[in-house]
Amino acid sequence: MSSILVRVVCGLLFAAMALGALVHPPANLNQGLAMLLPGVMLLNYAIKGPRRSTIPKRPAPAPAPVPGNSGPTQS
Repeated sequence: MSSILVRVVCGLLFAAMALGALVHPPANLNQGLAMLLPGVMLLNYAIKGPRRSTIPKRPAPAPAPVPGNSGPTQS
């Protein structure tokens, strides 16, 4: 799925949650905090987008030569 599409979907989900919290406010503080956590996660993902590893992967080391085999020989 495209990164832009994922960000738009997360933004729309956050907007729906925020609008729902305004129309029907939570009854107590615990419900408000429970609504806040997924909302913040969606907003963070919508703003920053999907993150890939920032540390570049090193290439695999070359295989070690076998000690008894010196390669093809000319006879």
